[in-house]
Amino acid sequence: MLPWRMAIVGLFYCCIKTGVTQRQNKALFPAASRIKRVVNPTSHNSFDDARLLFEILLAGHFEDSGEFLVQDAELASLRKTRNLRVICEEIIPRKLTDIFGLISDINNHNGHLHQDDFERTLLTLVYTAQQMVNATAEKQQEVWEESFVSLYKAIKQDLIGTN
Repeated sequence: MLPWRMAIVGLFYCCIKTGVTQRQNKALFPAASRIKRVVNPTSHNSFDDARLLFEILLAGHFEDSGEFLVQDAELASLRKTRNLRVICEEIIPRKLTDIFGLISDINNHNGHLHQDDFERTLLTLVYTAQQMVNATAEKQQEVWEESFVSLYKAIKQDLIGTN
């Protein structure tokens, strides 16, 4: 009788853990659930997609308005670029308070990030890097630098799996 009780308790624990993990993943980027109804806001499925993402990021930049632009007409016309533009403009946080909130949520997250959340966190890191470089005031640059370093540490922690 005891093994069955342990099995039931173990199954119950797994269900709770899975539900909590899924809820935490959705909470990292709440705008993604809104956008998902319109378009699938992901841009990676293979190593070729990752290379294309890197190429698009090298060719693109964020405008002051937050718009993500790609100068290369061929790259800009791709569906992957349009999906990336949606992610960059609608999903990733662009205000410092939201970025620090994301960092806090990631640091409190149990387990590894979902692949979509990892990609969005990486794109947020790219955004903060550009803002850090473009900052005119020294204090502003320091704050963007702090957010960049914190995001880098959170990504590194997720990659090496030390929670």
